[in-house]
Amino acid sequence: MKLYRFTKETGKKITKFDSDFVMSRITLTEKPVHIGCVHLEVDGVIVYHQAVVPQLLLIVNGEGLVRGEDDTSVKVQSGDAVFWDSGEWHETRTDSGLTAIVIESEELITSSLTPLERLQV
Repeated sequence: MKLYRFTKETGKKITKFDSDFVMSRITLTEKPVHIGCVHLEVDGVIVYHQAVVPQLLLIVNGEGLVRGEDDTSVKVQSGDAVFWDSGEWHETRTDSGLTAIVIESEELITSSLTPLERLQV
């Protein structure tokens, strides 16, 4: 499990063509990709399971706990991203609810994301 940030502060200011916004790049892929939105209600859980392909979970609202194979839970919140590799066991749960974008592909490049060091819970 790898943790990243994709907040405004980690993005890049774009002014080309008279634009005015901040872009936080997420991933690149040359292979097919599946993108979905997960809505976990209060006490929601995505149970402990094995990733079929590399997976990136982008927390866009709320907070929760994630864990990988080492069985250590880590708190995540809006602006955090979690990467699990193919075959890696993992779980996501929340007490208060959270919304996340899930990106799954045989090839996910996370080099554009800013690494995050988060205290374990």
